[in-house]
Amino acid sequence: MGRLVAKSWDESKKMWHIGGPAILTGVLQFSIGFVTAAFVGHLGDVELAAVSIAQSVIEGFAYGILLGMGSALETLCGQAVGAGQLHMLGVYMQRSWIITGVTALVLSPVYVFTSPILKLLRQSKAISEVAGKYATWIIPQLFAYAVNFPLQKFFQSQSKVWVMAAISGVVLGIHSLLNWIFVTKMGHGLLAAAMVGNISWWLINLGQMIYLVSGFFPEAWKGFSMLAYQNLAAFVKLSLASAVMLCLELWYYTAVIILVGCLKNPEIAVSAISICMNYQLWTLMIALGLNAAVSVRVSNELGANHPKAAKFAVIVSVSTSLFFGFIFMAIVLIFRKHIPKVFTDVPELITETSKLGYLLGATILLNSVQPVLSGHLGGDVNWDAVANSHSAADYIQN
Repeated sequence: MGRLVAKSWDESKKMWHIGGPAILTGVLQFSIGFVTAAFVGHLGDVELAAVSIAQSVIEGFAYGILLGMGSALETLCGQAVGAGQLHMLGVYMQRSWIITGVTALVLSPVYVFTSPILKLLRQSKAISEVAGKYATWIIPQLFAYAVNFPLQKFFQSQSKVWVMAAISGVVLGIHSLLNWIFVTKMGHGLLAAAMVGNISWWLINLGQMIYLVSGFFPEAWKGFSMLAYQNLAAFVKLSLASAVMLCLELWYYTAVIILVGCLKNPEIAVSAISICMNYQLWTLMIALGLNAAVSVRVSNELGANHPKAAKFAVIVSVSTSLFFGFIFMAIVLIFRKHIPKVFTDVPELITETSKLGYLLGATILLNSVQPVLSGHLGGDVNWDAVANSHSAADYIQN
């Protein structure tokens, strides 16, 4: 028993070494949209509903695809680290940039035609028009995601994650300040909220790029290389597999928002469900941080040919995530009547959101485990093929 406790404690320390800052980074970066929605919510019901539906439907759709396409690096970089193939990490990241950049370009028309798309989905005309303008203004964020996700996977695979968290924290502070100045004090409204969001996401990328080229990764980053354009077909195949798996997890939020938008009094209905989803997605960052940790742990151990250690890492991470799920469920149930007041002063909206508290708590608990299990699959995917080639680098090169 003592040996099991010691082993669990050791694995937990390894997991939190990666998962702690990954969770903090996820929470801080997600909070950029959270803060935007909070400031916009005080502009009016239509503005809050429009931004919420743009974030949940349009951005959520693109975010899922790009994060999924970038998640191929969790497998390849993690196993390359475990197998001692550090020289391939920079090449993998550049290949991922090419793929996510092209994907962002393909997704751009979705942002441009947001208004007619939402109307086709039977959303309110007023909400669709405002959401269409907002989505067009935030196209720069789409390409920021394409740069950000591969960078994150590159850093996470080498357990270099605290700098990411620090950068995200500083940018979140700047983001909040700029929103207060331009949206609240100067009254520039929705356009200012969109522009501030664009600036914030590209500041994150700038900080991470400076960290990348500052000499902290002498073996993994050797500059831009033409090798990035080789064997793209194999990389695309693995990226698509990761994207499909992740998109199926995230897109049900999109489906819920679309269905709610068809209800009577859509401004109140969409705003209420969006407030709940903002909190749910905030708590989901804990599970996604553990997702990143278990993916790195599993891929590192498999790359080093330690399958039993990989299985034990999954058990520890799932247990930890479930524990946090119970905590957040309790918080939501206790404070369900106070949570909506962060976003709105409208009594009807506060009441309707409070009614969803019990359902929100149950959903948070259920969603605390599933992303961690997906992280295990991300670290394990295509391992048979990799094992036959002795390393991730051999696999993607052949």
